[in-house]
Amino acid sequence: MVRIDAVLPSPVADLDDEAIAAHYAAGSPWLRVNFVSSIDGAATADGLSAGLGGDADHRVFDILRRLCDMVLVASGTVKAEGYGPMVVDDESAAWRVAHGLQAQPVFAIVSGRLDLDPTSAIFTDAPVRPIVVTTGSSPMGPRAALAEVADVLICGESELDPAAMVQQLAFRGLGRIHCEGGPSLFGALLDADVVDELCLTLSPLLEAGDSGRIAHSATGDSRAMELAGVLHSDGTLLLRYTRAR
Repeated sequence: MVRIDAVLPSPVADLDDEAIAAHYAAGSPWLRVNFVSSIDGAATADGLSAGLGGDADHRVFDILRRLCDMVLVASGTVKAEGYGPMVVDDESAAWRVAHGLQAQPVFAIVSGRLDLDPTSAIFTDAPVRPIVVTTGSSPMGPRAALAEVADVLICGESELDPAAMVQQLAFRGLGRIHCEGGPSLFGALLDADVVDELCLTLSPLLEAGDSGRIAHSATGDSRAMELAGVLHSDGTLLLRYTRAR
């Protein structure tokens, strides 16, 4: 197993999984966003964020899924990154049950056009019924088809209303939200000021090229964040920022 050391808030060498989980502990409701970036700001390598993540990032990525009620991902990222059904491994499932969570997190996909295949394994092999988050202007035919295999939440009329989404999910008991992208969804969450935390892995790579940023939107309002934790593993930094409210 790849070694991960804590730098902040206190130096600790060679953390075990339980210590890493404690490092990322948060209350509920809580919306956490997780991204990886090269040190020159690229959000992808060869078009995929997976090209930037190393062993330390993957280890923390899996542990963050242990801690949440729900994994939230935009449909474009689901397709680009090749997501399958949301299933954590047996060790994580046992940890979740021991800590009062259901064995598997709920998978929620955000899509305006609803260009999702209801016969895909994401839905048919899901251990927990997924959720599709969309808007009131989404097409009725695909909405009805997806409603057969997922719970469809309407959050906003023509554009996603992130605040309404967070409220509806909390009402369902899904207060600990773990968002894995993509950049447009992250930007919408920032615009709505509903992000409580960013977990950012800085990969020790220089990518250049034309890769985009981890967040983009039509607005550019600043959001002050506080550095809550730093982990280190063989040149990779795993940064935890929380919202200064």
